[in-house]
Amino acid sequence: MARRATGSPLTPTDKLTEEQAAGELARLAKLIAEHDARYYQKDAPTISDAEYDALRQRNNEIEARFPELIRKDSPSQKVGATPTGRFRKVRHAVPMLSLDNAFSDADVTEFIDRVVRFLKLDEAPAFTAEPKIDGLSLSLRYEGGTLVTGATRGDGAEGEDVTANVRTLDDIPEKLKGRNVPEVVEIRGEVYMTHDDFLALNKRQAAAEEPVYANPRNSAAGSLRQKDATITASRKLKFFAYAWGEMSAMPADTQAGMVEWIGERGFTVNPLFRLCKSVDAMIAMYRDIELKRAKLGYDIDGVVYKLNRLDWQQRLGFVSRSPRWAIAHKFPAEKATTVVNDIDIQVGRTGALTPVAKLEPVTVGGVVVQNATLHNEDYIKGIGNDGNPIRGGMDIRIGDTVVIQRAGDVIPQVLDVVLDKRPRSARPYKFPETCPVCGSHAVREEGEAVRRCTGGLICPAQQVERLRHFVSRDAFDIEGLGEKQVQAFYADGIVMEPADIFTLAARDRRETKKLADREGYGETSVRNLFAAIEERRMIPLNKLIYALGIRHIGETNARLIARHYHDVDAFLDGMKAAGKGPDSEAYQELNNIGGIGEVVADAVVEFFKEEKNREALERLLAQITVEPMERVKSDSAIAGKTVVFTGSLEKMTRNEAKAQAERLGAKVAGSVSKKTDYVVAGPGAGSKLAEAQALGVTVLTEDEWLAMVGQ
Repeated sequence: MARRATGSPLTPTDKLTEEQAAGELARLAKLIAEHDARYYQKDAPTISDAEYDALRQRNNEIEARFPELIRKDSPSQKVGATPTGRFRKVRHAVPMLSLDNAFSDADVTEFIDRVVRFLKLDEAPAFTAEPKIDGLSLSLRYEGGTLVTGATRGDGAEGEDVTANVRTLDDIPEKLKGRNVPEVVEIRGEVYMTHDDFLALNKRQAAAEEPVYANPRNSAAGSLRQKDATITASRKLKFFAYAWGEMSAMPADTQAGMVEWIGERGFTVNPLFRLCKSVDAMIAMYRDIELKRAKLGYDIDGVVYKLNRLDWQQRLGFVSRSPRWAIAHKFPAEKATTVVNDIDIQVGRTGALTPVAKLEPVTVGGVVVQNATLHNEDYIKGIGNDGNPIRGGMDIRIGDTVVIQRAGDVIPQVLDVVLDKRPRSARPYKFPETCPVCGSHAVREEGEAVRRCTGGLICPAQQVERLRHFVSRDAFDIEGLGEKQVQAFYADGIVMEPADIFTLAARDRRETKKLADREGYGETSVRNLFAAIEERRMIPLNKLIYALGIRHIGETNARLIARHYHDVDAFLDGMKAAGKGPDSEAYQELNNIGGIGEVVADAVVEFFKEEKNREALERLLAQITVEPMERVKSDSAIAGKTVVFTGSLEKMTRNEAKAQAERLGAKVAGSVSKKTDYVVAGPGAGSKLAEAQALGVTVLTEDEWLAMVGQ
């Protein structure tokens, strides 16, 4: 169901009362006018073409039901938006109208049937078909064969004078070629920018710290409407000619004949222009152009059909803002067909290897797309998350023609493969088993689709995230070294691995340019940072293990492991021995720690099997002292019991109470259940206390708890 901008559903057009219809037409007139201004005047649309088309379609449907309610400012009565006022106005001798849209084969068939009925023909006539260029409409007036005016479409009746700018385009001749050229000739077409030129322009804009453009259409429009024509000249705009306005004499009597004549006068006409003599030929042309779309190198958003005979065009005439003899067959919204030029592996901040299709650039949903996610290695093979085939089990290969989809701001994804376009050279893709960034081995855990790099401490792709985790509150907890500082230090090569944090002060003393000279720092802040680092040179074993950022190792598992091995030497020896394989005694020891299990054990072993991780850890251990972990007591009053803390504790922090309970052999839970033995409730205890009382669980005050544990 359609929805308003607020999210509430729209009433279907066939259910509207007359009063509701009038209100809805007023809303649509205002909304569409705003979007027209953003598109035509500011070159900065805020909705997709599909969303805009849906607004106009709803407006047209309501007007068809209530023709007496058609407003003077109705979108159906005008084209585009009024000129911005930045340029001199130019009134078009022949209005520049827009086209109605077809969104399906059935819409095209219905359009042709209307033409046949209107002209009282026995069969469908011939139509021309050509790509619908997604650019800026332009009208060029020649008098005596010489260019005198170039004007934008504007509101269809009046546009903007951009003559000086269009003279810089190589595709627009200053003088028309050939003899016997009519005295007045108006050539119309579309100014556009290729994908390569668009990407190069945005690269230059970014380097100059200037705004970048969202898509080639916006960049073409913005470039053509520059006050300084030299800027336009530097933008490499192009022009396809396909129509005409005022003509003092007509050189041909068909659409195809006129386009051929325009090409002979020195203009570039689209090489995909065709004459179709049947409905099937028109639809086939549409399918063919849709498949070729990816390799065109410029944006199109559909195929335009025009009745070939000009005398029949004259008889059909126009309705409101559109000709009855032409229609635009739009491509499906948010989808496009393109080619996979390569498959790149990106390593995420947590070590996940994600395959990304490097695409022939194509515009989808108003954005130029060059990359699309391939999710994981199973997705490339044609296997879904549930293990069942997707895309009919068809794999994705480099060189394949694929259908991509983009929804909102989500990264596009490859939906399907056009198998009959697969090149003979295409081979099944082999997913890497080592990290492409650091060379560490990449492991895929059983039951998971994602393969991950094991070089956590040294992989550049993961470094910032790993360092941020390393200094976080539950790890080394270094005050003054937050995410922003970590990113800046890493970018400048100051802190590349954990050990570098503890050599920072010594290195700073040797440097000419001091840390205090950096923006945002001073003598006091640097002194405080170095002091905070010094305070963390002594760290408990469990916090060190947690700080390493090993997959599946949170605070609880880090404490379990640390308590089992007691000190860092025993821990390291155990991990070295466990790496000999799952049948080793050391691996079984790790696996059998209560609460650990095979998945966690494998993750720890894989981390320590990577030599680069071990070397980075050795460099860190040379800078710090690791405190042994107290062993868990098995003879305390709460050993083996499950405890829940709730409310405010007054004599210790929640973390201190939790650590104390675990040290004494208790298990600390976050919620109350029938298996809970004790709930320790401080002031402000709420639902957990009520649940404990309902289940008959023993409730203790903080003092009662401390008495029980002997504190």
